[in-house]
Amino acid sequence: MLSREQELELIDTLRGVHPDEFGLDEELWTRQSLTTLIQRRFDLPLDPGAVGAYLRAWGLGPREPRERACGLCVSAVERWVRSDYPAITRAAQEHLAEVYWIGRVRLRGTMPAADVISAVSSRGRVRFMITTPTVDPPLPRDFVLRLSGEEQRTVHLIVDGSWPRNEWPRRLPRRIVLHPLPSCGRAIAAA
Repeated sequence: MLSREQELELIDTLRGVHPDEFGLDEELWTRQSLTTLIQRRFDLPLDPGAVGAYLRAWGLGPREPRERACGLCVSAVERWVRSDYPAITRAAQEHLAEVYWIGRVRLRGTMPAADVISAVSSRGRVRFMITTPTVDPPLPRDFVLRLSGEEQRTVHLIVDGSWPRNEWPRRLPRRIVLHPLPSCGRAIAAA
């Protein structure tokens, strides 16, 4: 197990950097790349399951669509899952694409505070980056492009209410398709 001091040091180390900057073969942080970094940095062999427990504690991992909605939008999200989501998954299958659910959570107990931007695939794979929070930051273009990877895979990204549409990256490649999750416009950043 990481001590609390090691965990805070790890969060600080991850802030604003990507795995490839540590010589790791990943575009964004994953459970496996984080496991490798912990081994290198702290000489601590943790299995991926233990690292997954840290990610869940940080608020990352699969969540039901209704958990991504504010209390006022739950019924709209449930309708959207029944009416719009099946078409998104069919389009993704046709393009051999992956579907990711993108959101943002605030890590409490870190100084300075940290935001974690994460994408969870429909298969449960978590990819993330840690940033220093700013007031209403836009959805980072770099994050969205890295989800597509060097192979330039087609991806369908479902964006929760953490970012209004006017804060989404503009002029993305056609292989990246953004879909808004219904939202009343309130930021869901703090979890």
